[in-house]
Amino acid sequence: MMNWMKLAFRNILRNKRRSFVTMVAIGVGFAAIGLYHGYIHNAYNGLRVIAIRGEGLGHLRINKAGWHTKGKLEPEKYMFTQEETEKIIKLVGEEKKVVLSTPQIQVVGTVSNGSTSTVFIAQGIIPKDEVVIKGDWKVFRPRQGQKINDETVYGVEMAKDLANYLNMKAGSNGIVMAQTLVGQINALDMEILGVYDTGNDFSNDKFMRFNYKFAQSLLDTQSAERVVVLLKEWEDTEMMRDLLLKKLKAAGIDCEIRTWKELSLGYLKMKSYLDMIFIFIASIVLVIVIMTTINTMGMAILERTKEIGTLRALGLKFKGVSTLFAIEGAILGFLGSIAGIILHSVVWAIIRLYPPRYIPPGFSEPVEMWIDMVPWMLFLLIICFVILSMVAAIIPARGAARKNIVDALGHV
Repeated sequence: MMNWMKLAFRNILRNKRRSFVTMVAIGVGFAAIGLYHGYIHNAYNGLRVIAIRGEGLGHLRINKAGWHTKGKLEPEKYMFTQEETEKIIKLVGEEKKVVLSTPQIQVVGTVSNGSTSTVFIAQGIIPKDEVVIKGDWKVFRPRQGQKINDETVYGVEMAKDLANYLNMKAGSNGIVMAQTLVGQINALDMEILGVYDTGNDFSNDKFMRFNYKFAQSLLDTQSAERVVVLLKEWEDTEMMRDLLLKKLKAAGIDCEIRTWKELSLGYLKMKSYLDMIFIFIASIVLVIVIMTTINTMGMAILERTKEIGTLRALGLKFKGVSTLFAIEGAILGFLGSIAGIILHSVVWAIIRLYPPRYIPPGFSEPVEMWIDMVPWMLFLLIICFVILSMVAAIIPARGAARKNIVDALGHV
């Protein structure tokens, strides 16, 4: 085998310029695919954090069975009573993989500054629990004023575009109105403690955040719409959903549990979009690499037709000729992949030092572009490029190997 490798390597060095161009093409293609995969790998992690931490979805959301289909029409029938809520929190909190379980309630209504009114959507949360869910997520921290707290029950946070529309700021007073669970209109005075950026253009003009007790008072209820569960590891999401669903149903609580992937408005759509772009780019790059390798090996075969005829005359069989060129292709693919790893690492290091900034679709402010180093993907790419280069080399080699020996020896 070593003799085959040495012979193949010497053949590659016969035309150094052509081999170099082929390895450059393979290396650039390798680096392009590796870098883009590193980008979407980082994007997936970011989208997951945005959903779990930024949107405050947690890993799991527990609702009463039927809430998803009928809860908006008959909310009073599909909310947990105070006793049920306390029982759920106790049962969920017994699991070692659970960091936190907290009740929440959503309110839709009208907010007014005294002269102008507009529609709002608010999440009623327990402030100290929300701090745990958000972690070190920064986008949702108030840009003005302070966060809502457990002491100032009537204090709220307002998204910046909504505050701008109402000409309100931290310290401003207003009125919020909403329909109670029994259909009556209720209104409460409120004070804006902070103005924040949701990080999304589609929600900055309508979102607010209430103290959980304030939201209950506005809806005139002691019930909870849902219980949000935060886990230690996101990989445990599906396993914990099945476990908690069985546990709660065994305890007599009829509920449904949805994961952060199912609840997030953007994660699955954005992931599908990025996956499709990756497949498209990778397909184009691989076709270019294959065609370049076929062209290189085809030219080499034309120049070495007499040599192939001589080898066949000396007893080398069809399989042997194909094997020789396959090894040459594999070496080109491997050396090109090594060049690709070097190029990938250089570009990755530059981006880590000087990350470019851009505004993704739907975001309200620029973010830095980061690329993850994903070793398993680089290893997979090496295997992929070596195999593709072997296949690309065998395609023209098969035709030359089948050529009549006499014709091959007399080839000009």
